[in-house]
Amino acid sequence: MAGQAQFEELARQLSAVGAVKRDLGRILPADCSPGSAGVLTLLDRHGELRMSALSELLAVDMSVTSRHAAHLAERGWIERSPDPADKRSRILRITPEGHAMLAELTRRSTDLLADRLSDWTDDEVGQLIGLMTRLRASFGDCRSAQHRPHRPPPLPAHVPADVPADVPVSELPTWTAT
Repeated sequence: MAGQAQFEELARQLSAVGAVKRDLGRILPADCSPGSAGVLTLLDRHGELRMSALSELLAVDMSVTSRHAAHLAERGWIERSPDPADKRSRILRITPEGHAMLAELTRRSTDLLADRLSDWTDDEVGQLIGLMTRLRASFGDCRSAQHRPHRPPPLPAHVPADVPADVPVSELPTWTAT
């Protein structure tokens, strides 16, 4: 098993992945937020979904899902129709325009990754994909209670006592033990 120092470095590296996500977010069209792109991706992958099922997949509140759905419907990227089994509920499905937008989003993100990783070998990219897939599998469904700690784990001994206990280790500066 890896040592504490390796896990600390891994935590720092994972928090730095935010820079990659921000760059990927910057290439989105002005009227397509990362949340909207996520909804389009899920509808493409899963087919038509009830609003409640989409909310569960996104791991967000129904009000957030509803705002994303309204935004996408206004642009013609999804359709919302009454659920035949429950007229109070809505079924969401991606439209041909939504598929076209998703194809554009995929092209943009693929082009950015190809540019930024142009000095990587095919094998290195494959290794990264494999390791990231394994990492996600190790965390399982992050929405389930079994993967959420009830309280934050204690901070390492070398962290000063005045640091609040709920500050993630990944957000702490690197201190040296004295």
